[in-house]
Amino acid sequence: MAEVGRAAVRDPGALLPGGFWAAVAVWLERPQVANKRLCGVHLESRRSAALPRPEARGPRPSADPEQGERAAARPSADLEESQGRRQHGEDTREAAAAPLLAGSPGPPGKAGVGEGDLPAWDLDSLWDDFSHSLVGGNQDMLAFLTGSGAGSQPEAQHELDVVLRTVIPKRSPHCPLSAPRREMVVQDVLSGAVTFLPLEEDDKGNLKVKMSNVYQIQLSHSNGEWFISVLIFCPERWHSDGIVYPKLTWLGGELLARLARWSVESKKSAFKSTLSLIPIAKYSKAYQELKEKYKNLVQVWPEVTDPEKFVYEDVAIATYLLVLWEEERAERGVTAKQSFVDLGCGNGLLAHILSSEGHPGRGIDVRRRKIWDMYGPQTRLEEDAITPNDRTLFPDVDWLIGNHSDELTPWIPVIAARSSYNCRFFVLPCCFFDFVGRYRRRQSKKTQYRGYLDFIREVGLTCGFHVEEDCLRIPSTKRVCLIGKSRTYPPTGEVSMDEQRTRYINSRQGCPVSPPGKGPAPPPPGVAASSADRPGSHPHSHGAPDAGAGRAPEARAEGLWLSGFHPREKAERVRNCAALPRDFIDQVVLRVANLLLGRKQLNTGSSQSGSLKTWNRGESLSLAEVAGELDRETLQRLKRECGGLQTLLRNNRQVFEVLNGRVHIRDWREEKLQEEKQPAAKRRAFSEAFKTRLCWFFAHHPDGCVLPADCCPFAHGPGELRPPPATKKQQQSL
Repeated sequence: MAEVGRAAVRDPGALLPGGFWAAVAVWLERPQVANKRLCGVHLESRRSAALPRPEARGPRPSADPEQGERAAARPSADLEESQGRRQHGEDTREAAAAPLLAGSPGPPGKAGVGEGDLPAWDLDSLWDDFSHSLVGGNQDMLAFLTGSGAGSQPEAQHELDVVLRTVIPKRSPHCPLSAPRREMVVQDVLSGAVTFLPLEEDDKGNLKVKMSNVYQIQLSHSNGEWFISVLIFCPERWHSDGIVYPKLTWLGGELLARLARWSVESKKSAFKSTLSLIPIAKYSKAYQELKEKYKNLVQVWPEVTDPEKFVYEDVAIATYLLVLWEEERAERGVTAKQSFVDLGCGNGLLAHILSSEGHPGRGIDVRRRKIWDMYGPQTRLEEDAITPNDRTLFPDVDWLIGNHSDELTPWIPVIAARSSYNCRFFVLPCCFFDFVGRYRRRQSKKTQYRGYLDFIREVGLTCGFHVEEDCLRIPSTKRVCLIGKSRTYPPTGEVSMDEQRTRYINSRQGCPVSPPGKGPAPPPPGVAASSADRPGSHPHSHGAPDAGAGRAPEARAEGLWLSGFHPREKAERVRNCAALPRDFIDQVVLRVANLLLGRKQLNTGSSQSGSLKTWNRGESLSLAEVAGELDRETLQRLKRECGGLQTLLRNNRQVFEVLNGRVHIRDWREEKLQEEKQPAAKRRAFSEAFKTRLCWFFAHHPDGCVLPADCCPFAHGPGELRPPPATKKQQQSL
C-alpha cells in the first residue's frame, strides 16, 4: 500500500465528516466533473454488506500512525455512549448513501435503470465470492478495506455500502476508444474510507475483482486537523490508460484537491445531475455520431449567430430527445418513431435533425430564417405566429417541443394537455415569460432561474402531467429541461382536469367573476400557496372550459385561452440604438461630450492635434446627471430603444467610457497601454481595424486627438482611411 497524496482540509463551517461523503458522492456518481475524459457513470445496483471477521488481524499499516484516533472517540467502557455513537455512524452512513437513493426511482437494490443492469442477487454473489477470497488468503486486501474503524469496534460489525457502477469513457475521434469499465465501490463510513475495486470477466463471463488499479479515498482526523488521502493498494500493479484510470499523479494531485474543496463547500446545487433520465452510454455514442454527421453546418452557417454554439447545442438537444424517445418506444413496446412539433423553432436545426433521423414532424416560428432554405424539402418549417387558443391544438402529434421558446414556454404544457391525452411535452426554458408578459419572481430565497423552472413545473403538474427534470450537456447556462411523459389522471377525468387548468391560467392574470350564485372554486392542488394567494388574484369558478366560462368577453369571442397574450413581432426590431438616425446620434454625442468637457465649444469640422500637455480630459458625470441635462423628447426617443442613454454611450466607445454608472471621456493614451497587454489574437484584430474609421477627437475635440496620427487607430482625415476588412460571410462568398 502507498499513499500518493494527502491534503489537509480546513473546516471552518464544521461540515466534516458529512461534507467528505458529499464530495465522494460527486466522484462516485458524476466523475466526469473532475475527469473530463469520462462521459459519466451508470449506477447498476447497491446493497448493504459486512466484511468477514477473521479470528486475528494485525494492525493496518498506515501513513498516519494517529489516524485511529477517530475510532478511539467511541470508548467501549461506556455502552450507552458507544451505542449512541454507533447510531450516529449509521445516520452518517445513510446520509452517504442518500444521493444514490435519491436518484433511484426503481425497486430496492437498483441504483438506476438502463441497459446492462445487474440484478441485486448478482451483486450479492459477486460480493460473497470476494469476501470469501479475503478470508481465504487475501489478508492484505482485507486490512486495506477495513482499516482501524472496523478493528476498533469488536462489539458489533458495522454495515458497508457496496455499489456496482459502470464507468463510461467519452467517445471522441481524438482519443483512443476505451470500453466501459465496471467497478465495485465499498463505502465504510465509520472508518471514513471508500475503496474502488475494478472488475473483470473470467473465461466463463463471470465478474471478479482485479487486484490491480485498486485505490482508496480516506478521511482521517489527527491532532484537531482533518486530512484526505488517496491510497493505492499495489502501486507496482497500477496500469494507467489515461481515461478511466488516470496517472497516479493526477489522483494524488488534481482529484485530491477537488475532493478537499468539495468537502467544505456548503453550497448545494438546486439542479439534478446531467442526463439523469437516459442511458449515458447511448447518449455518448449517439452524440458523437450526430456531431460528425452535422458538423459541416458550422462552415456554411448563414445566420449572424455563433455557428459552433448553435449547431453543437442543437445536436446535443436532438441527441437527448432521440435517446429519450428510443427508451420510450422500448418501454411501450412500439416501433413507430414519435412525431413532433417544435414550437418557436428559430433556426429550425433541431427540427431538421429530428426529421433527418426518421421522426415525422415540423417546426413553426413567427419569422423565417435564412438557413431554412438549406435544409431541403424533407424538413418541414412553417412561418406562422402561435397564439394559444382553441385552434392551436395538435391532436395527432406525440410530442410538443419548446427549445428556448420564450413567450410560448408556459403555454406548451397547456397546449400538449389539451391537444390529446397521449400528447407529451419537452421544454428547455430560457427567457422568463408568464402566460401574459414577463415572469416576476415571487421568492427571494430562490434564484430567478430556479423560481421560473419551478413555475413551469407547477404549470405541468396543474395540467395533469408527471413532470420530470433533467440537465442537458449543452454550452448554455440555461440547460435544465422539463419533461411531461405521462398523466396523473385517467382519460375519463379530462373534463374536470381542464376546468382546473382554466382556473389556474386565469389565476395568473387575476381573472375574477364567478358565475352568479356560485362562490369561488378552490385552487388546484399545489397551486394555493404560489398562485391563488397572489395579491389581486382569485381562483376561477367551476365551469366547462369549452363553454368559455371565466374568459374575458374578447377572449371568448376569439377562442383565446387568456386575453392579453401577444406573440413576438414577425420583423425583429433592432433595439440597441443602432436604428436611430446618424445625425441624431451625432447630436447627442456632441451634447454629452460638451457637458463632460466643461461646456467648452466643440469643433464641428476638422482640427489639428493640440498640445498634449494641455489636452482636456474633462470631468466625470453620473448617468443621472447627464440625463438631467438632456431634453425630455431626446430621452423618450432613447428610452424607446432598449438600454436608452447608457446603450448609446456604450455604443460610442471611441468617445466615451461608462464605468460604474459614471461617464468619462475616453483617454486613448491609456487604451494604447492596455492594447499592448492583450493576447496576439486581439492585437491582430486591432491591426485589421486600424484606420478604418475617422477619429472623433481629431474632428471635434477642442485640443484635437491626444495621439499623433501614426499612433492613433483612427484616421486623422479622409486621406488616411483604409477600407474595412471583409466580413466572415464575405470571405465565404469569395
